[in-house]
Amino acid sequence: MNLNISGHHVDMTNALHAYVSSKMERIERHFDHVLDAEVVLEVEKLRHKAEITVKLRGAKLHAESTKDDMYAAIDCMIDKLDRQTLRHKEKNHDHRNGEARHIDMSTD
Repeated sequence: MNLNISGHHVDMTNALHAYVSSKMERIERHFDHVLDAEVVLEVEKLRHKAEITVKLRGAKLHAESTKDDMYAAIDCMIDKLDRQTLRHKEKNHDHRNGEARHIDMSTD
């Protein structure tokens, strides 16, 4: 997975970078087809915003969160993305066990 983390009006410290990377491991555990992830962290006065766009095979997911604390915004954003990823995985999962059922309607 290609993870790109950038910041607007915020110093991208190693701690923030490591925190986002460790949280993204949770997404990779559920769904291993993540191709690219673009994370943008932004601070505007007292508002801390975290947003992510993830490219999966056949889909693009987007989540964002605004909180008073950057770490809380990242946690909320990852929770939203996790739910979207699980929903996407369930939607693409083949629900049939093996082959489709065949009902014989012929009469003797």
